[in-house]
Amino acid sequence: MIFQRALRRELISTAGAVFTTLFTIIITVMLIKILGQAAGGQIASQDVVALIGFQSLNYMPILLILTGYISVLLVVTRSYQDSEMVVWFASGQSLARWIQPVLWFGLPIIILTTFLSFVATPWANSESAQYRERFEKREDISRVSPGKFQESASANRIYFVEGLTGDASKVKNVFVNTQQEGKNSIVVAKEGNVELDKNGDKFLILSKGRRYDVLSSQNEFRVMEFERYGVLVASNSQAVNGDKSARALPTGDLLKNRNGFNMGELLWRLSLPLMALCLMLLAIPLSFVNPRVGRSASLLIALLLFITYSNVTNIFQAAVVQGRMSFGIAWWPMHLVVLVIIGLLFLWRLNVNSRWHPLVMWSAVKHARLIKIKKTAAT
Repeated sequence: MIFQRALRRELISTAGAVFTTLFTIIITVMLIKILGQAAGGQIASQDVVALIGFQSLNYMPILLILTGYISVLLVVTRSYQDSEMVVWFASGQSLARWIQPVLWFGLPIIILTTFLSFVATPWANSESAQYRERFEKREDISRVSPGKFQESASANRIYFVEGLTGDASKVKNVFVNTQQEGKNSIVVAKEGNVELDKNGDKFLILSKGRRYDVLSSQNEFRVMEFERYGVLVASNSQAVNGDKSARALPTGDLLKNRNGFNMGELLWRLSLPLMALCLMLLAIPLSFVNPRVGRSASLLIALLLFITYSNVTNIFQAAVVQGRMSFGIAWWPMHLVVLVIIGLLFLWRLNVNSRWHPLVMWSAVKHARLIKIKKTAAT
């Protein structure tokens, strides 16, 4: 009981440090990427914090799996390096006694990974897609940053405004360059505002300005002044529907519509908590290190096994999506193989540390002979 409490405390403290490190790295990378998208006009600046939160939920299951796996690996490896495992085996204890405290430590991780995989992550993907699509469907003028040239969503129009009002519906000192059907039109105006017509289409209404038309094919140049000029910036047919891909669908919707994409996504969601369980069990026998050698090789092998496990899961998911395998056949083989590997590693480690193992018996016989030789020499 004392051993289990001490082991859980060490596992929890190690998991906290590992999770903090991994989460900081992920948040930093996401922050740089999303801020770059905001600076490039791909997303709204006021949506940055929300999108970072959605992306964090998206990566959280993998972070939790890595946290549990690395924590068990580090704790057991430290026990080997500090020769605590030598005392453990010399006391007649088995490596299998580590399974129960590791499972108690990993149970909250498995439960939280299951919730995130089946509930939170699909919701986060759906909300993130709606934020991005809502920004793409907004009128082009409201996406323009003051003092910066901005390309429209249709890529045939460039805006520049000196300033925006508080509600982002009115602009002042606006410049619009439009290229369409071999004609280049430049419009400059002192002010403008967005209006909605009876059909629901949005127009940018410019006031007190000029329009310059250049016809490259005819070498013709025209200038006209206007008091009121309208530019279509958003059609009523552009509706925000959100992301309807399998990643953003609730688990219930995946089960209702069992096509290849939905079943492939369901396989991935089901695999995440199973991966969390298998990897924490795999870390126990995989953590063996020689105290005189170091643990770099063991950690490298553990990392390669995790990458292989994840990639094989992706391969089975792709096979389900492409219709080459059914969901009932594809969801379990990789996990069964990992469980077999775990069982074999446990058997190997248990035999190595058994008193009847040939190496152990040879070492004991050699030690007895040395003692006998010393006693003979003493007499």
